[in-house]
Amino acid sequence: MDRLGANPANSCPLTPLGFLERTATVFGDCPSVVYHDTVYTWSQTHRRCLRLASALVSLGVSRGDIVSVLLPNVPAMYEMHFGVPMSGAVLNTINTRLDARTVAVLLRHAGSKLIFADPASLPLVRDALRQLPPGHRAPRVVPVEDPQEKEFPAAPPGTLTYEALLDGGDPEFAWVRPRSEWDPMILNYTSGTTSAPKGVVHCHRGIFLVTVDTLVEWAVPKQPTYLWTLPMFHANGWCFPWGMAAVGGTNVCLRRVDAAEVYATIARRGVDHLCGAPVVLNMLANAPDAARRPLQGKVRILTAGAPPPAAVLHRTESIGFEVTHGYGLTETAGLVVSCAWKGEWNKLPASERARLKARQGVRTPGMAEVDIVDGETGRSVPRDGSTMGEIVLRGGCVMLGYLNDDSATRAAIRDNGWFYTGDVGVMHPDGYMEIRDRSKDVIISGGENISSVEVESVLYNHPAVNEAAVVARPDEFWGETPCAFVSLKEGSGSGAPGAVTAADVIAWCRERMPHYMVPKTVVLRAELPKTSTGKIQKYVLRNLAKEMGPTHKGASSSSSRM
Repeated sequence: MDRLGANPANSCPLTPLGFLERTATVFGDCPSVVYHDTVYTWSQTHRRCLRLASALVSLGVSRGDIVSVLLPNVPAMYEMHFGVPMSGAVLNTINTRLDARTVAVLLRHAGSKLIFADPASLPLVRDALRQLPPGHRAPRVVPVEDPQEKEFPAAPPGTLTYEALLDGGDPEFAWVRPRSEWDPMILNYTSGTTSAPKGVVHCHRGIFLVTVDTLVEWAVPKQPTYLWTLPMFHANGWCFPWGMAAVGGTNVCLRRVDAAEVYATIARRGVDHLCGAPVVLNMLANAPDAARRPLQGKVRILTAGAPPPAAVLHRTESIGFEVTHGYGLTETAGLVVSCAWKGEWNKLPASERARLKARQGVRTPGMAEVDIVDGETGRSVPRDGSTMGEIVLRGGCVMLGYLNDDSATRAAIRDNGWFYTGDVGVMHPDGYMEIRDRSKDVIISGGENISSVEVESVLYNHPAVNEAAVVARPDEFWGETPCAFVSLKEGSGSGAPGAVTAADVIAWCRERMPHYMVPKTVVLRAELPKTSTGKIQKYVLRNLAKEMGPTHKGASSSSSRM
């Protein structure tokens, strides 16, 4: 036995890229990607991805080069997830809602050799390239035209467009396989909800593991019809580009996500699976009757990206959606914790089921360990559902590290073998964990730790509240007090009969939570600032709260409108 171990036959590098080859054999004539009236089969998608990989190599792209992409959820974006790494390059998908300065920072930091851009993003890219420092080699820009969008002008004659590039590629190309499963495959930048973006590097092995793990945990069947409501640039769509290839699913692409289009597409295409942040659930749950279509069959939604309020889960499931809740980070490439559902919970009242489902849950089958530890002692917190600590993880899909940032990598991946997430949570007696905050979002008021997520969950139960986010505002006496930024549902704001005021919201909260947790300030806004992935940008709101100045000792609960 001592002489047995790894050998050339059992140590082939793990990579999700091989899923495409297999599916082209098994499901070759079945639809792979659907966009408006365009329908590709898996055989066609396979050949298009090989053409892309071949063409990139012909352009001088080599192993380890960074290829950036600024695209919405269109067929080309799906193909990038295979074609770019099949050339040996590292795929870098960029958030399409970033400003030119930030895009320039990312392109410079990544050292991108080439960038594919949607027509809507070309002005942004050109502006970003102008902001690169002198002497920095700008990446070559390849426009990705969209014939479905008539308002975009055609590329000038002679321009190397995406389709022209593919025309010159070899559909029989022998793709560049990783030498090691630890070879970098993906570079993703964190969304910057709490700080400056960092470049997260993932290898072929990690992406393979989290892809298969997610399919198992969500019990995804063969050949589902999957609607792309989650941006593929958000942690590579939680690895579902590769996951859908593994199971031969149909990828239904949406350039824009709004409630009417989602409901209509579900009905027209027979969609049975989709993913999205809680903001997408909120959009579907609060859609006007004119936008809704009755669900003809079971439609399953996987939600993550931010803690979903129980009230939003309850409303979404009351429509007929079956919601699964998970937790992951850019640094884990996808979901590594899931609220695994127990059959006996189905007997509970709907509100209690929603409360249980709002918890993040337990580790997925492929994750090695998950814990919540005390920041000072490093020991596991008690399983009492109230003692807060930092969520730590270990498993095969944790990132290789942050690109060109050794200090940040060492701070996140410690010598004790754990990845420190920066998220604060509690462990319940049944072993299910629940996020209470980002470490930067915990409000310390008079020595009491206040979970902003806990306050937000109460606010979401208010019948007039559409969105809510709670941050710390300086206070002369308490140090900090909760400041709630709230958007109201249509028909509830100023000018409407019986309009809800900030004072009404504060009074409502005082009846439902300990008084030290009640927001001392409520700010009513038409809309809360968000990243393109639907996460509320709390750092923006924290800055606004600071700019408002400290609340004063003895002052009554204040309110304002912005």
